[in-house]
Amino acid sequence: MNDGQLLRYSRHILLEEIGVEGQQRILEAKVLIVGAGGLGSPAALYLAAAGVGRITLADGDTVDLTNLQRQILHTQERIGQPKALSGQAALRGVNPEVVVEAITTRLAGAALQALIADADVVLDCCDNFATRHAVNRACVRHRTALVSGAAIRFAGQLAVFDSSRDHTPCYHCLFPEADAVEEERCAVMGVFAPLTGIIGTMQAAEALKLITGCGEVVLGRLWLLDGLSMEWRSIKFGRDPECPVCAGLN
Repeated sequence: MNDGQLLRYSRHILLEEIGVEGQQRILEAKVLIVGAGGLGSPAALYLAAAGVGRITLADGDTVDLTNLQRQILHTQERIGQPKALSGQAALRGVNPEVVVEAITTRLAGAALQALIADADVVLDCCDNFATRHAVNRACVRHRTALVSGAAIRFAGQLAVFDSSRDHTPCYHCLFPEADAVEEERCAVMGVFAPLTGIIGTMQAAEALKLITGCGEVVLGRLWLLDGLSMEWRSIKFGRDPECPVCAGLN
């Protein structure tokens, strides 16, 4: 780190659990964020501010006026732009030292596999189960840590999955793909604006803990937030021995 970086990240460096070595890991880290909307916005902003070396922001959607109530990466002037490019501009303004790659198409297939294989941590900030399960399968295949968040109406949830650790569950263990689950979209159901900030910021926190090795990440636990009562509850879960995605792992 140069003198400017030592000063810029001094409040992290002062933390005994992070220090110079932890901040150096952050500067060298590669994070993939799938979704540049309500969750991806605060997550990306905090990761960029923290100095994550390379952030890949993937979103195939464009900025819409209805997004601006909660998607704080974007501005009214950038309505109509691809969200990934709008987010790229915002993150460069926050921290020009961070390399920000914008992917303006929906990730799938070989492109998804390649990006996840190259990432240190993946943040699932998307809004549909098909993408969530595709991201999970790729993360399990490449043993890449996954931080999953969701927010709808006044309800939020957070969980971390890391197949590089023995006997840990994956997203499919918690939410089996074959289950008949009615997908709720904020475009129809609505979402409380600060809720996305709470969950997205927690995703950033878990990602930084994974990168630096500090603290205890929420493996094997699903955190649920009721935004109306502002009450949290935690549900423990384990690996499904018959999970078709991760059952063959140690």
